[in-house]
Amino acid sequence: MTTITLIGKPDCHLCDVAREVVETVVAELPEDAVDVEELSIAEDPALYALWWEKIPVVLIDGELHGHWRVSPDRLRAALSTAR
Repeated sequence: MTTITLIGKPDCHLCDVAREVVETVVAELPEDAVDVEELSIAEDPALYALWWEKIPVVLIDGELHGHWRVSPDRLRAALSTAR
């Protein structure tokens, strides 16, 4: 199973948009193909130190996929090669 990690924080407009893109793309895939987890830089000092100026950040299986803006087409392509 592929894991997408969305790193953001509360009250972050770009994080909300990224979440919608991730949810839309994942909904197109088989039900158990992708696990999505969300982490907040507001709750984790280490995440904050690493990512505070790049949120939202999307990781696929722990590897950086992108930050700031999430492209649905690019995410689909990455997930098709990850499976």
